[in-house]
Amino acid sequence: MERPASGRIILHVDMNSFYASVEMSYDPSLQGKPLAIAGNVEERKGIIVTCSYEARAKGVKTTMPLWQARKLCPELIVKKPNFERYRKASRAMFDLLREFTDLVEPVSIDEGYMDITQSIRTNPLEIPTLIQDRLLEELLLPCSIGVAPNKFLAKMASNMKKPLGITVLRKRELSEKLWPLPVGNMHGIGDKTAEKLHSIGIESIYDLAHGDPVQLKQLLGVNGERLKQRANGVDNREVDPDSIYDFKSIGNSTTLSKDTTNENEINDVLRKLAHSVRVRMKRKEVLASKIFITIRYGNLKTITRSRKLANPIGDEDEIFSMAKQLFFTHWNEEPIRLLGITAQDLVEKEGALKQLDLFSFENDAKDEPLLKVIDKINQKYGNQFIKRGVKGEREDDQSPGTSFNKDFLRE
Repeated sequence: MERPASGRIILHVDMNSFYASVEMSYDPSLQGKPLAIAGNVEERKGIIVTCSYEARAKGVKTTMPLWQARKLCPELIVKKPNFERYRKASRAMFDLLREFTDLVEPVSIDEGYMDITQSIRTNPLEIPTLIQDRLLEELLLPCSIGVAPNKFLAKMASNMKKPLGITVLRKRELSEKLWPLPVGNMHGIGDKTAEKLHSIGIESIYDLAHGDPVQLKQLLGVNGERLKQRANGVDNREVDPDSIYDFKSIGNSTTLSKDTTNENEINDVLRKLAHSVRVRMKRKEVLASKIFITIRYGNLKTITRSRKLANPIGDEDEIFSMAKQLFFTHWNEEPIRLLGITAQDLVEKEGALKQLDLFSFENDAKDEPLLKVIDKINQKYGNQFIKRGVKGEREDDQSPGTSFNKDFLRE
């Protein structure tokens, strides 16, 4: 890859089978062996949530029941997740990346973007090669790296060769490397969006790139135009190291027509507020990592309460449920004059990371296979841990904090 006369050189660093790789780095005897991370490892009904490439070669897959995985691979080694160990490895990984440039943007526990435009002196592939080598030698962690002129193409490139791949994706190579892929393989397109696109004859990324803009807008709203631009390799987003400190919120409040203590009326108001917040969140394509409520009593005394969530949420029922829990936990049963709900610590829906909750993972896996969720949310390679957001909430937290998918950076 030649150094461009103008433009940027963006890397997307994506760790390979991160959780399994971390376990191997702590216990070298696991290297080269079929390893799986699973919930409820003592029970036959436990589910595989990630596995090494050696296990995958035996047919073991994410969301597969543990009994089935052991049937395919009797020598399978199964371990419980160790999240503190994974967070420590993640911090070490990002510290290493920052040795090459200050422009490092973490987007989840095991992936991030880098802008190395100003760091390049000769061969643009020198830095990604050095990064990959050092991560493997110093931290014993393999990764794949995408090299491209923007974040979207870098993200797509990093997914093209795993494990230990370095893939360059230039705009002039879209017709060869990107456009032939199924539209469902494109970062930012989930199952439902893919189904909608299929309904108008769009099967490949090429079809999307050449789709009718009016038809796409009618089908997907403003997202249709954005996806068409991405399919054509257009993405002007900058690598923003400060994005981990964003404090964004979407909220709504209402003054009741009369003070009330009627729980049905209060629930109706909370439901309407949750709907309003959800609509605005959907428009901005974000999820909330914290829910904040405002309660004003008839005597004008006002209190606020919030709860930091283990996983980002965006569904109306989830927002309503959390707001309702907060309200009835802190309401002193005096007449209410005003109620408000605010979604805080917002994260982009595309990049939102949801970690495993051992008590809810298997139920969530039944709702929608984990691998598909991962592929469509993060276009991951099967190592992320998914669960619904209302479970596993933390204790009330009224202090500011980073967005959930950056929590791994906290000491």
